Amino acid sequence: MALTKLEKRNRIKVRIRSKISGSAESPRLSVYKSNKEIYAQLVDDKSGKTLVSASSREKDIASVKGTKTEISSLVGKKIAEKAIAAGIESVVFDRNGFVYHGRIKSLADGAREGGLKF
Repeated sequence: MALTKLEKRNRIKVRIRSKISGSAESPRLSVYKSNKEIYAQLVDDKSGKTLVSASSREKDIASVKGTKTEISSLVGKKIAEKAIAAGIESVVFDRNGFVYHGRIKSLADGAREGGLKF
């Protein structure tokens, strides 16, 4: 029986999450993309809390015109800016089952430009 696209992504996601985990010193940078938007959050898995989040729906990013890839880069820079303000410098990247390509790669590169280490 053939797996749906979502089932395949969930299998990959479970495999990734079995290997990585975020802590207070080095939280997990979790990325989710829908057809229109992209979201990123820093998660401390030990306490189960989201420390910082950013998305393409925030007013300062949503007002910018550009391609989805360019917007993703802005979200990456924004999450890095918020993380550094919260005293977080290094993170563990969680692509959430998505291919490290296009918008996901753009967000990661933007976060690195913003000063996050991973």
